Amino acid sequence: MANVSHPRGDITSHPDAPEMQARYARMLGGRDVAFVDGPVFLLGLYCAVSPWILHFTTSQPSLVAHNLIVGIAIGLLALGFTRAPERMYGLSWAMCAIGVWMIISPWIVGSSPDAGVIRNNVVIGALALILGMVCAGTAARSAPRRH
Repeated sequence: MANVSHPRGDITSHPDAPEMQARYARMLGGRDVAFVDGPVFLLGLYCAVSPWILHFTTSQPSLVAHNLIVGIAIGLLALGFTRAPERMYGLSWAMCAIGVWMIISPWIVGSSPDAGVIRNNVVIGALALILGMVCAGTAARSAPRRH
């Protein structure tokens, strides 16, 4: 009987090894803030469903639609950060802007919001601002320097 199994060896002798290593390095180049993608998505998910969790669907109908739309936008940003990080981390500043907007939105979009609604949107906004600044700072640090 013939031995048809191939011994597992070192891949460094493979003729395409340097190209594969370079491709792998390019793929993981923007992933140094991968730990932020999950929390950003969860923040967007919570923002979208928060009107039903905090039961302000009847008292603040305009904020219900607002939080749903902004939550979906945050979730889509998180999916973009995961799917195409090298292109999307430039939009980290959009997360910061969304965070600031969420902080001031209860007074602009809502009509005499109560303390629970204000606290909810301020916490969501502060977290979005912090996560956006972490993404933006890390993306700026890992960007190639031009001389």
